[in-house]
Amino acid sequence: MGRAGTALKQVLENYGISQNRLAVTMGVGRSNVHRWVNGTTDPVAEAVLEIRDALQQIDPEAAATFVRHYLGSVPDIEEK
Repeated sequence: MGRAGTALKQVLENYGISQNRLAVTMGVGRSNVHRWVNGTTDPVAEAVLEIRDALQQIDPEAAATFVRHYLGSVPDIEEK
């Protein structure tokens, strides 16, 4: 699994955000989010920005954690 998928999976779990909620906020199919979270595919750079923007709408702290983890500035995501 790529870095973005790993970060996304942990953020969704730690902040209690469903794949469906993220997908609806992003305007994409839930199957896309499912593939990213489960490591089937990794989101392209543009999608990473869209993930960040959607998380910002849902929970700004989750968005900040996603970015920090994706960029590798924190070794592990701390639980909320």
